[in-house]
Amino acid sequence: MSNMSIAQNKKAFFDYFIEDKYEAGIVLEGWEVKAIRDNRVNLKEAYVIIQRGEIYIIGCHVTPLGAASTHVRPDAIRTRKLLLHDAEIIKLIEKVDRAGYTIVPLDMHFSKGRVKVQIGLAKGKKQHDKRDTEKTRDWEREKGRIMRAHNK
Repeated sequence: MSNMSIAQNKKAFFDYFIEDKYEAGIVLEGWEVKAIRDNRVNLKEAYVIIQRGEIYIIGCHVTPLGAASTHVRPDAIRTRKLLLHDAEIIKLIEKVDRAGYTIVPLDMHFSKGRVKVQIGLAKGKKQHDKRDTEKTRDWEREKGRIMRAHNK
């Protein structure tokens, strides 16, 4: 398997309808790569912004390792640039500006030895949509229990 998942943002699927997904590279420092390899990353409060035609991820928390270098001052929640093709960036900017979409980080994973971030073009869910999602999830869970009890 070439894509080894590091961290997922499950809350994104609960809060948003994901319309489209993109895989982006991410600009990291050496200590960040080491910390990410040690699964010390959290995407829960992370979000993506567009500034000056470039895409950045904010709020992605990378906890530094205790043995970090003495001359590097690690910043756990610094703004990190995402790397996409120009055509993808233009398409994302158009959708966000015109159609009221937002961009959310969904997953961080290794692809061919490189750290990648999967971002999603998303529309926010209303409260009743979230309740529907929860009802569906609960029903699927209950259905599984019933099937297991019936098959014993």
